[in-house]
Amino acid sequence: MKKILIFLAVALLPTVSRAQFQGQERPLPSDSTLVISLDDALKIALSENVSVKVADMEIQRSKYAKKGAYGQLFPQINASGMYSYAIQKQKVYFGSDDTDSGSSGGGGMSSMMSSMVEPIMYYIEQLYQATGTPFIPYVKPTPVEPSGSSDAIEMGRRNQVTLGLTATMPVINLQLWKSLGISGDQVELAVEKARESRLSMVTSVKQAYYAVLLAKASYDVYNAVYENAVTNYKFTETRYNAKKASDMDLARAQSSLAAAIPNLYNSENAIYIALWQLKAIMGVDLDLALDVKGSLEDYATHMFYDWNEGNEAGLERNSQLRQLAMQAETLAKQIRMQQYAYVPTLSLQLSYNYYTQSDKFNLSQWKWLPSSTMVFTLSIPIFSGGQRYYAIKQTRVQANELELQRVNTERQIRIGIRQSLSTMETAMKTYDAAKSAMISAEKAYSIAEKSYQVGRSTFTDLNNTELTLTQTRLQALQAVYNFEVAKAGLEQSLGYDFTQE
Repeated sequence: MKKILIFLAVALLPTVSRAQFQGQERPLPSDSTLVISLDDALKIALSENVSVKVADMEIQRSKYAKKGAYGQLFPQINASGMYSYAIQKQKVYFGSDDTDSGSSGGGGMSSMMSSMVEPIMYYIEQLYQATGTPFIPYVKPTPVEPSGSSDAIEMGRRNQVTLGLTATMPVINLQLWKSLGISGDQVELAVEKARESRLSMVTSVKQAYYAVLLAKASYDVYNAVYENAVTNYKFTETRYNAKKASDMDLARAQSSLAAAIPNLYNSENAIYIALWQLKAIMGVDLDLALDVKGSLEDYATHMFYDWNEGNEAGLERNSQLRQLAMQAETLAKQIRMQQYAYVPTLSLQLSYNYYTQSDKFNLSQWKWLPSSTMVFTLSIPIFSGGQRYYAIKQTRVQANELELQRVNTERQIRIGIRQSLSTMETAMKTYDAAKSAMISAEKAYSIAEKSYQVGRSTFTDLNNTELTLTQTRLQALQAVYNFEVAKAGLEQSLGYDFTQE
């Protein structure tokens, strides 16, 4: 057994020697490192965070949509141009298909007109003869025979061009006017969603900031354990060389030192990971040299919260409930807008056109003729197959679903508030207990260390007291971290901005 212990001790000596050089104090920030406080981190995140930028863009998009919706109230002016070429002209017929000259067609009409004009012209001829004035005699027109299919007359010309302007605007449209109010509500909803993004971002930044402080505090604890292990190993080695310590004591000192190194490396890596997470949430470069101010012990003095005050806090500033309320109001307006679909609408259309026709494609000889019209269109809805009726029914069902969702969301938020308050209360009790235990553990370790140095206690007793001291330190730090994280979640549930108490 002794040979095995001696062999292990010799094998571990190079590892212990390397560990003595690798274990050191956490490096302090250099002059090029940006050291920020929690408020600085929040301010940077509010200007650089991607989700916040997207939320602001969504607000701008909603404002543009609102302005575009108001554009429907103004005249919609459109210009148009049309060119057509008649490959085969349209033909029309004049007169009647009936071959009977006495019919009501063209021949009959011509005969009737001649019989009416002939007496008048005869009377005029007699007047001219009485005065001696020469008179051109009246010639009775030849009756027009009924036209056949070969006598069709072509209409229009081959080239036709039309240019025009058309302006259309609603005069009375209640459904359109109501939809403009809904567009305004969409802007307010986008603003509230942006506020929710900011609240969520503030909570994430706080939790990441506290995670960095916890990682740094944990590193300090494990580094203290490592330094104690190095000191105890050197002291045990000296006693072993003086033949006052056994091989078992030396082997335990070596194993304690070797066991302290992985915890030190893991805690150091946790700092880097926590800083990367913080920088990612803040929206800054991951390679930026960044560090945080303060320690978790600075927040331990503020670990107090009134359970009754938090449990009875109102939810009027909760972002989720405010969004649901806005959506319910929008649905109510949407139902009203759908009801306006039964109301008649009146619109006005003005058009001004220039057109020309020609058989020759010679622009300089074309004659342009203007025309303009003003049209009022009254649309009275009568029957749509039940579309309007069932659209209203559908929206009302959606409003009832939203109300149930609001009730469930409020219930979940209140459960979350109680969980945060319970976690905070437990963290306060845990911190008080761990703080008292830590004071006793520090005293016990000091006594065990001195007793070991004078040979009154074993190395196992020293390790047990050091383990208890490490656990109490970590418990106290974890309690502070749990309190602050739960408090950040509570502030988000209550809708508190980071600038508010």
